[in-house]
Amino acid sequence: MVSIDHVAHKVLTYIPYVLVLIDLRYEGVKCGRDGSVDNHMEMGKKLLAAGQLADALSHFHAAVDGDSKNYMAYYRRATVFLAMGKSKSALPDLSRVIELKPDFKSARLQRGNLLLKQGGLDEAERDFKTVLNSSPSDREEGEAKSQLTKSDEMQRLVAQAHRSYSSQDYVTAAAQLDTIIETCVWDVTSREMRAECFIEMGEMGKAVGDLKAASKLKNDNTQAFYKLSIIYYNLGDHEMSLIEVRECLKLDPEHKQCYSHYKQVKKLNKQIRSAEELIQEQRYEEAVSKYEAVMKTEPNVHRLSLLAKERMCHALAQGQQASRAVSVCGEVLKSDPENVNVLKDRAEAYIQEEQYEEAIQDYETASKHSENDRQVKEGLEKAQRLLKQSHKRDYYKILGVKRNAQKKEITKAYRKLAQQWHPDNFQKPEEKKKAEKKFIDIAQAKEVLTDPEMRTKFDQGEDPMDPESQQGRSHHQHFHQGYQGFNPFGSGPFNFKFNHN
Repeated sequence: MVSIDHVAHKVLTYIPYVLVLIDLRYEGVKCGRDGSVDNHMEMGKKLLAAGQLADALSHFHAAVDGDSKNYMAYYRRATVFLAMGKSKSALPDLSRVIELKPDFKSARLQRGNLLLKQGGLDEAERDFKTVLNSSPSDREEGEAKSQLTKSDEMQRLVAQAHRSYSSQDYVTAAAQLDTIIETCVWDVTSREMRAECFIEMGEMGKAVGDLKAASKLKNDNTQAFYKLSIIYYNLGDHEMSLIEVRECLKLDPEHKQCYSHYKQVKKLNKQIRSAEELIQEQRYEEAVSKYEAVMKTEPNVHRLSLLAKERMCHALAQGQQASRAVSVCGEVLKSDPENVNVLKDRAEAYIQEEQYEEAIQDYETASKHSENDRQVKEGLEKAQRLLKQSHKRDYYKILGVKRNAQKKEITKAYRKLAQQWHPDNFQKPEEKKKAEKKFIDIAQAKEVLTDPEMRTKFDQGEDPMDPESQQGRSHHQHFHQGYQGFNPFGSGPFNFKFNHN
């Protein structure tokens, strides 16, 4: 959507120069008795012609202060205001010019044009008709007729748009208002009506654009700020919602709707910020509880519930609560299947659950929607390595521990299994041979998982005990050389020693 400032700039950039040329007709007009007023007028005129608008404005301010009945001082100041895009300031000056000199047609044309842009169609029509009834020049007559025709067309379209809106034909009404706003670029009423059409059509982004424009065009427009806050709230943008409702309360601290909504948004915003701080501090269980409180605070806004579940999904995955993470992430993806962050979090949870194929599928889906995401690429490679590794030895499965098991838990499981599978416990050759292999796997699993460096390599999909990665050295052979007399509890003369020199 084209912004008001951009349109206004295009329309108004040529005005000061055109008006300066028009005003040359009035060089012979005596503009006040005080010589200082004449000096300010002359200096202001030169600065205006040179495009030095702020300096010109200062001189015209001084001229108005020096002679409150100097209609040319008001007119030239209005000219500068228009050139600066300050139509609100220009309009009172033009009205004062007409009050002082009713037959000043240039001022009436300028005021009519401003009123037309602001949607003041009846007032604009009166100014254009007055010009046509007062012996205008050819140029003035041509401009007045053209603008009067445009004003009549806008009045017809406004009536049609109101009928369409009343009959709930919002698409047609919005299209008609588009045409109106192309001419009446500063018409607050039309923009607010079009915003309502967009809301009914579900086009919230466009509604926000019109309401933001309306909040700037109309002083003390508390209702525009309130509606903006509600839209952002329903879109799940709690921070923007809080900003807009605060703007409403700045204008009217006792505004009932804004104050009531402010309390709700402030409470929600505080909960979400607190939850995010807990995530930063890696206090994941507390963060999940805080986001559950968010959903209780606002159970009726789908986007906010979705946001809470998205962050719960992340916290659960980071907190190693894989099963629950998969469930919560899945709820989000039902509504938002292309959510890359949730896909990554669920993939990580799948890895924790050793569901590598599912993790690969999530990473591949995420990659389609975020091709250059480094985390997606690295996660996919990791899941693929782990899947390949899972077809070989899995040291976690060998010891019967989870992937997030602590060293104490790993050592306890190792000792129990090593005592169970020590080859000295078996007499039959076939059973002893099977026990030898099992015993070596158990010992290797313990060594890998209790060594931080080797465990990290294994978690990334590498097997540090793989003969190929150890330059051909067979660890199975190495362990097979001396298991006799093994004491799994690490004491006594028969303790098995792990020697990898």
